[in-house]
Amino acid sequence: MKLLKLWVPLLALVCIGSVACKEAQGREDKPDSPTPDPVGSFNKFDWQPVIYDSTKQYIYLSFDDGPQHGTTTCIDLVRKEHVKASFFMVGLHAAQKPDGKKIVSMIRESYPELLLANHSYTHARDKYMFFYHHPLEAEQDFLQAQDSMKVPFKIIRLPGNSAWAERGHIKATHLVAPVTHLLDSAGYNVIGWDLEWSFQKKTSRPVQSATRLAAEVDTLLAHHKTHTPNHLVILTHDRMFQRPEDADSLARFITLLKQNPKYVFETVDHYPGVKIK
Repeated sequence: MKLLKLWVPLLALVCIGSVACKEAQGREDKPDSPTPDPVGSFNKFDWQPVIYDSTKQYIYLSFDDGPQHGTTTCIDLVRKEHVKASFFMVGLHAAQKPDGKKIVSMIRESYPELLLANHSYTHARDKYMFFYHHPLEAEQDFLQAQDSMKVPFKIIRLPGNSAWAERGHIKATHLVAPVTHLLDSAGYNVIGWDLEWSFQKKTSRPVQSATRLAAEVDTLLAHHKTHTPNHLVILTHDRMFQRPEDADSLARFITLLKQNPKYVFETVDHYPGVKIK
């Protein structure tokens, strides 16, 4: 009886151990569920480097703050004109606009003609001083936008401030330098601009005419007054072109630039020094 009393607990332990091993083995045999990639797949977008032609000058047409009224007009127009363009989208705008997610997806899937890029999640709620005085929270805001919109490449434009962070080079004002360095350390590029197509605050309508803006492009490139010689980034905003007459101004501007055989339109993922892989 004493031996039986000793063997029963031992047998129970062996059985429990055997079951545990089988369960563990079963867990090991099952493949792990794939982890979603919040920033897309480079293979899917098949990014290829650009071989720059020294006889050419490169134009990077970019639209900020979308998706808004005017975004689809801009998309249709650049497609019609067969030029490349970059759209810096705001995550909150995409979430709040009824067709926002659809627009973001359309831009993302239109690569390489169109590029979806990161313009923050909240656009700092237009409280720039507070936003940039809290760089860790600001960094998280950009990461949330990257995830929520599934932005394919790590390319960011800061709200309300022109700063640059490319491979081996950072240029930023004292206000935005902390968050710019954080983003650079996380492998992100920060893209500023060389020329802004300004808009009226109350109406969001363009200030410069298409002819005047095209002349400004010519002057900046001719006198090497851009962040990188022979490369010029133009900042515009989607909402500027929601009216037909203003969309005509955008079409006219693009037509004027296309008349110069030296000009090549590109997306900002091909800006010199941008880190992709």
